[in-house]
Amino acid sequence: MSRYRGPRFKKIRRLGALPGLTNKKPKVGSDLRNQSRSGKRSQYRIRLEEKQKLRFHYGLTERQLIKYVRIARQAKGSTGQVLLQLLEMRLDNIIFRLGMASTIPGARQLVNHRHILVNGHIVDIPSYRCKPRDIIMTKDEQKSKDMIQTYLDSSLQHELPKHLTLQAAQYKGIVNQIIDSNWVGLKINELLVVEYYSRQT
Repeated sequence: MSRYRGPRFKKIRRLGALPGLTNKKPKVGSDLRNQSRSGKRSQYRIRLEEKQKLRFHYGLTERQLIKYVRIARQAKGSTGQVLLQLLEMRLDNIIFRLGMASTIPGARQLVNHRHILVNGHIVDIPSYRCKPRDIIMTKDEQKSKDMIQTYLDSSLQHELPKHLTLQAAQYKGIVNQIIDSNWVGLKINELLVVEYYSRQT
């Protein structure tokens, strides 16, 4: 299944706020109307919606998400927490969390168009896994800086996660450590996602 490119507002009306997909918010009461029409939800549907929420927030294909679940299963620790850490440490998500892009698709475009350096080298792979002490910078070109500045100006009021440091004047972000799962910017029950895939694979 390919990456979703359809109406974003339709997804947040059904699944709730997805800050990585769009900064728009559903209208007050829209979730209640949807729930009243749909009636009681089955356990399968609850797990499916949690999986969809994770997939659409991070902008992943089904194949990519399955791959991350398999990697998380093989790692030490809680599979759900490891899964969230893997997704949060993606380069496109780090750029979004630093405020250098308004959404994860926007951050992915910056990476694909080679506007981003990691440790002084251009990285054009949005799924690049960032590590502690990585330095993420904008390419030293005015066009790149102007694009990033627009996003930084509108995101300065947001609280920055503790695992990141932003030096806005230098268009630079630093990864301090692996993210604490408490700082994941999405209301998600990751265990339901793991359970969903345990029944599918």
